[in-house]
Formats: sequence, C-alpha cells, structure tokens
Amino acid sequence: MAAPPIPTMSGAEVIRSLDALYPRIKTPLRHDDVFQLLIATVLSAQSTDAQVNKITPILFKEYPTPQSMSKATVRSLERIVKSTGFFHVKARRIKEISTTLVTKFGGSVPDSMDELLTLPGVGRKTANIVLSVGFEKIEGIAVDTHVFRLSRRIGLTSEKTPEKIEQDLMKITPKSEWPRLTLLLILHGRSVCFARNPQCFRCVLSKKCLYFNTEKKRIPNLPKGDP
Repeated sequence: MAAPPIPTMSGAEVIRSLDALYPRIKTPLRHDDVFQLLIATVLSAQSTDAQVNKITPILFKEYPTPQSMSKATVRSLERIVKSTGFFHVKARRIKEISTTLVTKFGGSVPDSMDELLTLPGVGRKTANIVLSVGFEKIEGIAVDTHVFRLSRRIGLTSEKTPEKIEQDLMKITPKSEWPRLTLLLILHGRSVCFARNPQCFRCVLSKKCLYFNTEKKRIPNLPKGDP
C-alpha cells in the first residue's frame, strides 16, 4: 500500500497566511446562548449562515428555550425554518433535540462530546462548534463542506471522510488553533476557494496549494506570472 502524501503545508501555515484576511470571530451564526447556537448550527447544514441569521430571531422569539421548542408543532417550526432548506427534516430534528435536552439533560445543553453526540442528528461537526464556541472547549476540528473541500484541495489531507480528515488536520495543527482553522477554511471557501472556479489568482495559499500546482495549466483566466 502506497504511503499517504505528505501535507503540502501545516495547519499553522494556513492560519498564518489567512489570519489577517478574515475577522476574528468565533462563528458567523448569531446566538444569545448555547441552546440557540446548537439549533442555529443544525439549521446551517446545506444552508448559509446569512440565511440562518435571518430566521433565527423569529424562531427564538417564539421558542426561546428547549422547553418551549419541544412543545412546538412540527408544522409551526417548518413555517419558520423553510427558507434554510430541507425544512421538513430540520423542523423535526430541532424539536427532537429540544425534547431530548428537556427529558435527558434537564433543559441544558451538555458540555461533553459524548453527550452531545447522543442528541438526534448531532455529529462531530456540530458538537465541535458547540463545544468550542459555546463552552470554549477544544476537542476536535469541525469539518463542514468547506473544510472538507479546502483541506483536500490544498493538500492538507487525502482522506475521503470527515472523520479521517478531522484526524489528519488535528495532527498538523496546534490544538489551540483548531477552531480558528475551521473558521478560516470556511470563510476562505466562501470568498475565494469556491467549489467551482476557485479564484487561485487571488489566493494567498496558491504557492503551496496542491490543486494550484498540479492544475494551474488548466485554470481559466489565470494571469501570467500570478500568483
């Protein structure tokens, strides 16, 4: 079996290159407490933070706590979260999560990875965000679609599952910087390293990027000599 390729750069190098370009925030998702953070993160799947931020003030005004959301009808939740996509599933999911919080955790969001993973539909990505942003606990790296795409494209990993990608990123990034790496890759994926037609000519990572250095002859509209 061939040995996996050596990463083209470390997580720390990625952070140093991108850090000055993006704001030092914990998450773009607006929330007032850990429960709101959890629900907003669930709603952000296959959606944008901007869209989630449009509907969460309405959602949390009507159902501000696990207790109130657990008593909401699925239909009423669907009406509010519809614009985030997959609203039938999401409405049922946030009601199930709220019910579990009430019945199993006394209405509070648990602060451990193991307990968060017992909540309906909550995986490591959501759990890592809740732990790092809500509780300032660093236990892993949240791998969403942007982190998945960029880490493979840049050359930080060649793995094909979020779980294995997370493990690779953890090995090449100082633990204290795990949440920052996630956020920077997400922001960079949204503004420069698009899924289609990545803007390599204005990317500060291009010189060491696996994709750029193997595909640059095929990249359209790349100015000569750049980057």
